[in-house]
Amino acid sequence: MVIALSEAEVAKIYEGDTRSDIGSEAEKMKYANAINSLVPRFIRMDFDEEHQWEMLVMERLYPMDYRSIELEKRELLLEVFEDEVTQLHSKGFVHRDISRPSNISGERFDNIFLTQQGLRLIDVGISALKHQVGDKLFDKYLEEEAKELKAFRQFFLER
Repeated sequence: MVIALSEAEVAKIYEGDTRSDIGSEAEKMKYANAINSLVPRFIRMDFDEEHQWEMLVMERLYPMDYRSIELEKRELLLEVFEDEVTQLHSKGFVHRDISRPSNISGERFDNIFLTQQGLRLIDVGISALKHQVGDKLFDKYLEEEAKELKAFRQFFLER
C-alpha cells in the first residue's frame, strides 16, 4: 500500500507478511541511490503510531504512459535505462523483479515507470546485493535479469 505524505514524498507501509522487511529494502534503496538515480531516492524510515505501521518514505514518482512518447524518444530513454541498469549490476546490485512472474498480480513490467526524468525502477524488495549473496547466485540473477530486460525492450518499443 502506498500513501502520499507530500508532493515530494511517498510512504510504503509494511504490515503483516511482506516479501521483504523494511530495513532490508531501505538498505537496498540506499545502496542503489549511491550508484545512480534509477531507483527512487530513499528519504527515511518512519513509524505511524496511530496505525502501528512501519513506513519506508521515498521519492514520489509521477508515472506516464509509454504510448505517449514517440518511438525515437523511447529508444533514447531505453538506452539510458539499460546503461543505468548495467551500472547497478557492475556495482553489485540486481533488481530481480523487472518482469513479474505470471502467478503474481499486476502488469508484467509494472516495476518500471516512465517519468518526466526517464525510466525508473521501483520496488527493490527482493533485489540482491552481490556482497550478501555471493558471486554464483548473483551471476544467476544477472542472467535471469538479462532475459527480463530483453523482453522489456521489446515490450517498451513495440507498445
